[in-house]
Amino acid sequence: MAKAVIMPKAGITVESCIIGKWLKNVGDQVKVGDILYTYETDKASFECESTEEGEILAIFFKDGDEVPCFTNVCAIGAKGEKYDELIPQGASSAEAPKAEASPAEAAPAPAPAPVAAAAEKTVSADGSVKVSPRARTLAEKAGVNAADAEPTGPDGRIIERDVRKLMETGAPVKAESAKTAVAAPAPAAVPETEYEDVKFSGIRKAIAKSMMSSLHNTAQLTNHHSFDATAIQAYRKECKAAGGDVGGITLGDMVLYAVSRTILAWPDINANMIDDTTIRRFRHVNLGVAVDTPRGLMVPTIFNADTKSLLEISKEVKTLAEAARSGAISPDLLTGASFTVSNLGSTGVEMFTPVINPPQTAILGVCGIVNRVKAGADGQIKMYPAMGLSLTYDHRAVDGSPASKFVSELAKNLEKFTLLLAK
Repeated sequence: MAKAVIMPKAGITVESCIIGKWLKNVGDQVKVGDILYTYETDKASFECESTEEGEILAIFFKDGDEVPCFTNVCAIGAKGEKYDELIPQGASSAEAPKAEASPAEAAPAPAPAPVAAAAEKTVSADGSVKVSPRARTLAEKAGVNAADAEPTGPDGRIIERDVRKLMETGAPVKAESAKTAVAAPAPAAVPETEYEDVKFSGIRKAIAKSMMSSLHNTAQLTNHHSFDATAIQAYRKECKAAGGDVGGITLGDMVLYAVSRTILAWPDINANMIDDTTIRRFRHVNLGVAVDTPRGLMVPTIFNADTKSLLEISKEVKTLAEAARSGAISPDLLTGASFTVSNLGSTGVEMFTPVINPPQTAILGVCGIVNRVKAGADGQIKMYPAMGLSLTYDHRAVDGSPASKFVSELAKNLEKFTLLLAK
């Protein structure tokens, strides 16, 4: 009996996933553990392994379809097995061979038909060749004529595997078509376009939707501050000289640590907006860290960051970032943040306006270091390394004064970082 492979549940909060690309086709033989297709949530991308062994009898959803978790995605079994009971509600039109009749039900086999007769079966009433969309797309990419393929699909339809067989064996040459080809004028050359249209991935769609919703539904403004980074640069130099795990501590890690120790005094900033009239204040700091990945921006969360040491934060943020970039991160680690830090310092940005990650009430942008001048204790003008901090906050929940005081306190803690470590 044929068995189904289901859409996995990629995290506790995930209800559905989008099929990225099928890597196997109807008719392919697969084993347990073979990768069938890629799929993605609004945060990460994954690969689905086969849980069954046999032939792929049917594929119920196509590339780009959004499929609820635990829904049958394809049927696998022995050639000719029935799978009707496995077809889920809302399935796309699957390119699958019809189940073969049992020997007892099978009609006497007709004499082999000539090639011309087989070709006639692929022609509909209006004279057009009956080719599936996937077969037509593959033929166009391969530069072959799909109509030359021997049909094996339902009702004489040419499907994808027929075109693949044609590509392997070569297109049959017919006298009439050869004459037509000679007589027909060469098609006009199509000029190469100067642009390329690229559809948003599922992750890019989610980012776009979230950012637009954030700007439309919140009252955002940004305050820009800066502080003397001499202390954290000196501490970074000491850590690097020490080597080992400590040697990997970065300036960004120090900012995360300082945020986790400073923000609890401003509960409306370490918070989420539940609706237009309710703020959820967190007792601990679940610190979101914006990470640039090949698939787009992701924000993994360091849970209870206020209870972790600088070294623990440094190691955890690197682990989370690597998992996000590789696409192996659990979606459960991409939610639940009470506050987010976005660090563009390495790109040379001096100030920017980060967009709040809903439903949070604020986000901190960390900028690059630039040399500025100030008067020293002796009255002499001297140069110092200034690092920028840009806080965007939702004015519905946070007023300008407490927002500015929070960043001022954060700046003081960073300027006296070794004292902050002692607290």
